This record gives sequence, structure tokens and C-alpha cells, in this order.
Amino acid sequence: MLEEQLGRIFTAKRLTLAVAESCTGGLLASRITDVAGSSVYFLGGVVSYAYSAKETLLGIDHALLETEGAVSEVVARQMARGVREKLGADVAVSITGIAGPEGGTPEKPVGLVWIGLADAHGDHAERHVWQSDRIGNKHQSVEKALQILVAWGEAASPRAE
Repeated sequence: MLEEQLGRIFTAKRLTLAVAESCTGGLLASRITDVAGSSVYFLGGVVSYAYSAKETLLGIDHALLETEGAVSEVVARQMARGVREKLGADVAVSITGIAGPEGGTPEKPVGLVWIGLADAHGDHAERHVWQSDRIGNKHQSVEKALQILVAWGEAASPRAE
């Protein structure tokens, strides 16, 4: 399972991780903490479902949320940056999207998810559109976030003690 692979990599390289979730509602943190010993590398996470939580807990600018919407590249990037800075992690990942079944528009359809990643070198985000129901969209988002984290971990240099 990806969360076990993540645990092995992050433990061996002494890396730390934080997460910021919106549409997945803590599912990513749950998968990470399903692995015994995850407290060695997993610092914690924020489930910021409402705009107010994104603003207060992650430092997302209200005007940005109003102009771009929570489901956007820039907000995903800022969510990852915000939780990384708050918790002091080596890397952070964020998930923001429209799980469904309602809430979609032609520009932002149901299943649209942005997954952000922030580390010491900067941040970026990936756009995905899943074609499942609400639960399936959440699970696909978490699976992809874990894949991104495993790939990042494999490429990362070990942290000095």
C-alpha cells in the first residue's frame, strides 16, 4: 500500500510531512496514520473545509478565495505552503476539489481536484478530474496525493540529523 511505502521512505530519510485537506475531509491523514509509527514523520494536518478555515488556519487570502475559488491551482499551492509553514514540515501536500454530486460548473466540473505540494524549493499543483461518485472522487484524490508524496520522497535527499 502506498501509505506503507511512504512510511518506509520518510522514516529512512528522516523526512517530515504535513497535509491540508478540503474535499477529502481528513481521509489522507487517516490513510497516513493507518501505518504504525507514522508519528515519526507525520506532523499533522488541517481539514479546512470552509473558506473561513482556509483563511484562519492556512493564511489563504479571502480576496483570492473570492476571485479564484477554493478549487484552484493557486489556492491548492497556498494551502500546501500554509500548512508546511505552520507545522514546520519538510514537505506538505494539499487537496481541494469538488467531490460531488453537486457543486460543479462547466469550468469546474464535479470531480475536479487540485493537489498541491510545497517543499523548501517551492510549490506546484496538479489538476485532475475524476469520473466517480463522491466517495470514489475522494479516494482517487487521496491515492494520487500518496503517489505524489512517494515520488517526492524517493527523489528527496535524506535530512541531516
